[in-house]
Amino acid sequence: MSDFKVGYASVNINPMLGIAVDGYYVPRYASGFIDDLEASAMALKCGGRTILMINVDNMGIDTPLSLHYRADIEAVTGVPAAHIFLSSTHTHTGPALTPPESFPCDETMCERYAAFRGERLADLSRMAVADLKPAKMGFIVGYAPERVAYIRRYKMKDGTTMTCPPINDPNIDHPLGELDQRINVLRFDQEGGNTVVLMNYGLHADTINTDKISSDWPGWTRRTLAAALGDNVKTMCFVGCQGDVGSTHVNPCGGDMNDTEISFDNEMKSPGMARFVGRALAGTVLQVFDKVEYVDVDSIDIIHRDVCIPANTPDKADLPLAHKYKDLHEAGRDCDIPYTAMELTTVVAEAYRMCNLENGPYEYHLDVTGLRIGDVAFVGLPGEPFTDIGRQIKTAEGWKMILPCCITNGYEGYFPTADAYEDGGYEARSSVYKPGVAERLIEAGKAVLSDLHK
Repeated sequence: MSDFKVGYASVNINPMLGIAVDGYYVPRYASGFIDDLEASAMALKCGGRTILMINVDNMGIDTPLSLHYRADIEAVTGVPAAHIFLSSTHTHTGPALTPPESFPCDETMCERYAAFRGERLADLSRMAVADLKPAKMGFIVGYAPERVAYIRRYKMKDGTTMTCPPINDPNIDHPLGELDQRINVLRFDQEGGNTVVLMNYGLHADTINTDKISSDWPGWTRRTLAAALGDNVKTMCFVGCQGDVGSTHVNPCGGDMNDTEISFDNEMKSPGMARFVGRALAGTVLQVFDKVEYVDVDSIDIIHRDVCIPANTPDKADLPLAHKYKDLHEAGRDCDIPYTAMELTTVVAEAYRMCNLENGPYEYHLDVTGLRIGDVAFVGLPGEPFTDIGRQIKTAEGWKMILPCCITNGYEGYFPTADAYEDGGYEARSSVYKPGVAERLIEAGKAVLSDLHK
């Protein structure tokens, strides 16, 4: 008989007002709250091994800070740092844990909040471990409804490539990529306790565009499911491969523009948009919640693989213009840079990438995390992978379900596919990695899945 156990806990992680809001290259400072930020943890125990899965509402936790948090969690729980799967929802209306380099902020405030966040994650983890109870696990795949997600990179009729082109631009030709509309759902039922629903879907949590703090669509998904299923049903949103996926329909029709507006970067954003996306995704979970297939869990495991990727160092001839754009941006003179909207964001991000890599580093090490719960597996990637990375990893054989997760155990930027570097666009031009990073991560993801079977 399996000795599989599950524990759950959640805590509020709201920041102080005035802190820098992470997510864009424009200054934002928290002026209030749309809704609360949350961190949640699920402890798993089987065969004498304990693993912690932690889900946090924030833009991302970089690798050094992730290592620091996991070491502190190990100190208070005894769960090895290597057994912690720490994943961010990537909300673009959350507080900065480290000072943004693209606009001024109170660095001390970021440091204070980062320390507070670490204490909350340690407390959360202790509570989840203390809550361990015998449990069973079920799985099922649902499908996202229309109007929720779209590939956000487009080939234009003039041959160029744009991320988030203007709405109704007649120059738009076709999207560059294919959505993965599968929503992976896991259900964990404690004996005499809570039910924990874990959903996994690849979509940017960037639907609001404000200086007020919000958990974006993951928060709406959690609250909608709690309202429908009861307070003893808890939801965790482990976001999938979303680097090239947004919520904007570039040719809106019908009621697409209801309760939303076009933001500075050509996207459909508002609190109403977050509500729509969160409710729509919750609807899919509700459709499949009662029909999961329960499976035995007789073992759990977690492993890591280091992947070395060459840096996308700049050509020396491009550096003078890069420094000019960076200096203009930091002087508040974006109006003197000959671009607007997302094209402006693209050239500014590219300028920062070039300037930051002018003198190295010349390679990066990325930690790919594999986690096994019986015949279900997770692959955690420490950044923003394109959706095709998730598609390819899911083709690995021998698993009932594979859940690729972004921004796990690190936040180290975009992982575009090789063809994206040829086409261009914001993600590839800002990425600090040479072409081939996506393909190397697919290989590593499949390798950890193979190793978990041994």
